[in-house]
Amino acid sequence: MDVRVGDELVMKKAHPCGENRFEVLRSGIDFRLRCKKCGREVMVPRIKIEKNIKKIIREESPNDR
Repeated sequence: MDVRVGDELVMKKAHPCGENRFEVLRSGIDFRLRCKKCGREVMVPRIKIEKNIKKIIREESPNDR
């Protein structure tokens, strides 16, 4: 799965604050994500994240094409 730093992930399950959107700060064996509502940062294993992704929102820059 192609997840990049700066992407916004819409997850199947919500964060305890009620938000289900997270910004990717780091990707690799595990991900560092920031909740879009409360700003809390969490480290989660890649396997767990890939199972729970509903949608990836990526801002296209002119260099990405």
